[in-house]
Amino acid sequence: MKRGITGHHEVTPLGGERVQAFVPAPLPPTPPIQLDGGLGRLLETATLALGRLDSVSTLLPDKSLFLYTYVRKEAVLSSQIEGTQSSLSDLLLFELDEAPGAPLDDVVEVSNYVAALQHGLARLREGFPLSNRLLREVHGVLLSRGRGSEKDPGEFRRSQNWIGGTRPGNASFVPPPHAAVIECTAALERFWHAKDDGLPAIVRAGLSHVQFETIHPFLDGNGRVGRLLITLLLCESGALREPLLYLSLYLKEHRAIYYELLDRVRKEGDWEAWLEFYLEGVRDVASGAVGTANRLGEIFKDDRARVECAGRRASSALRVHDALKVNPIRSMSAVCTATRLSFPAASSAMSLLVELGIARELTGKRRNRLFVYDRYLSILNEGTENG
Repeated sequence: MKRGITGHHEVTPLGGERVQAFVPAPLPPTPPIQLDGGLGRLLETATLALGRLDSVSTLLPDKSLFLYTYVRKEAVLSSQIEGTQSSLSDLLLFELDEAPGAPLDDVVEVSNYVAALQHGLARLREGFPLSNRLLREVHGVLLSRGRGSEKDPGEFRRSQNWIGGTRPGNASFVPPPHAAVIECTAALERFWHAKDDGLPAIVRAGLSHVQFETIHPFLDGNGRVGRLLITLLLCESGALREPLLYLSLYLKEHRAIYYELLDRVRKEGDWEAWLEFYLEGVRDVASGAVGTANRLGEIFKDDRARVECAGRRASSALRVHDALKVNPIRSMSAVCTATRLSFPAASSAMSLLVELGIARELTGKRRNRLFVYDRYLSILNEGTENG
């Protein structure tokens, strides 16, 4: 449905130019979203896929294994959208004290994203409401170090920003003037907690993402916080018990249409076109995550069975295998700590995993060696290749 422009422009003098900044109307849209016909059926399939994904968190033998690396994969993908070149392997190596030297600026940015998500989820579990204060806290963690740390971490902007172009006058989009940010974000917060509009949580998250990106309340980090907002809303509402839905890969693969649909919402009020795209993403990403969890479960089961056939070396090797499931890249000292095996016993067990093709040594050195759980990491790396 084309409702017309979903806000108004305010003319702002800036740098000798008169800039047209866009101020969005509060949510929910008027007239209301039409959740019937094809969009209604898509909402149903996306909701079912989200439910299956939520059930995975209760069926996994150890959901923390999946969450640990899945959260990090999302951090890599979300940061890649912003232009970083860091890989999942870079991040895992960075987190090992024994393995410095990954590209520092990029990997710090990704590491900050992991910390920001974990902070937001921890606050929600403490009973803190999803709010602008919480988003400012998340933003503060996101930009706590590295690139962007000089751009007012944890604070809404006090100057004009813009998207595309070299200045506001030739930008592709100019968000609200900084003086309007507080009012816009307050209206968005009221929408999060509204109880009388009948909108499902999954739809509320999709609408909120567009509104947040339109307000662009921070000087830097808006895209990453806006993507985190979807997950935080779904977790707070109870639609997800664990943070297993991430749309960054979907948005990365469909970047052009994503930006086009954001623009159509602002100029034409076509929220339904955006929701169709978004719900297709939720359905596909949720189904893909279920498939990934099942594939990893099969790999773990298959590799464990192969180790169990190895005779007297199997017991120690199974402990090392479990350590690699927790973190697919490990140093030998970390393996010893995790398994409580002596260095000779851990080395012998790792050698067995290498012989079986389960683990691979990364460095080619005789000392300070690192080992990777190959099949596990290759599945997690899917879609994170830059380009």
